[in-house]
Amino acid sequence: MQPPPIPSKDAEHLRTLVICHYIKAGLTLMMSAFIPLHYAIMRMVFTNPEFMKEMQNAQKSGQPFPFDPQQFFGIFQWFYVIAGVFMLAAIVLTVISGRFIQRRVNRTFSIVVSGFLCLFFPFGTILGIFTLIVLTRESVIRLYAEAKAPA
Repeated sequence: MQPPPIPSKDAEHLRTLVICHYIKAGLTLMMSAFIPLHYAIMRMVFTNPEFMKEMQNAQKSGQPFPFDPQQFFGIFQWFYVIAGVFMLAAIVLTVISGRFIQRRVNRTFSIVVSGFLCLFFPFGTILGIFTLIVLTRESVIRLYAEAKAPA
């Protein structure tokens, strides 16, 4: 018994997913540009002599200051490193997944990446869910199998 024909909408949906993966990677790249900007602003605040003078005045008057700004900023720098690595990984994985969907190879990789994209609310979540929905369709699985067979 021969399987039913593959709907033409599947190819269209895959093409749309590829475009959305590239757009999402571009948006993530633009958002990652805010990390150095935020770092510069926070560094200005925490290394500002007026801020330090205010802290010393508060300590002299007997009011406990909640934290040491230099120490807090030293710990907070790790946040910037982790966020940068996380966003860079998202960009690279999203582009690779889009390319794989375009070539209709490594469907499992794209499914895993779509789960990772769900962490990036709201656009990544939407893209991840729709990618999961499309890539788990039986007709799309057959499209991937057909693309793999001639190779």
